[in-house]
Amino acid sequence: MNEDMITLTLEDDSEIQCEVLAIFPAGDKQYIALLPEGSDDVEGEVYLYGYKELENNQIELVNIEDDEEYEIVADAFDELLDEAEFEELYSDEEE
Repeated sequence: MNEDMITLTLEDDSEIQCEVLAIFPAGDKQYIALLPEGSDDVEGEVYLYGYKELENNQIELVNIEDDEEYEIVADAFDELLDEAEFEELYSDEEE
């Protein structure tokens, strides 16, 4: 299994493969951004979850229930994307 992929089980028990875009901090917690397989638009449907590392290399995804917390996480992810775009532009200029 590709380490950059994760199987996500939805509320209706269906499963989808998602690419791990980033694991990042927001506030004092860790979060994960997932892009559903077959979707190549990061500006579109991205799933954001709380992220916890457990024993035996297992992870736990935690739903973000609070709207205020979700806004903080979404803003942190947007900043991460902006930084990545800036770095990509800067590295293109150096070539």
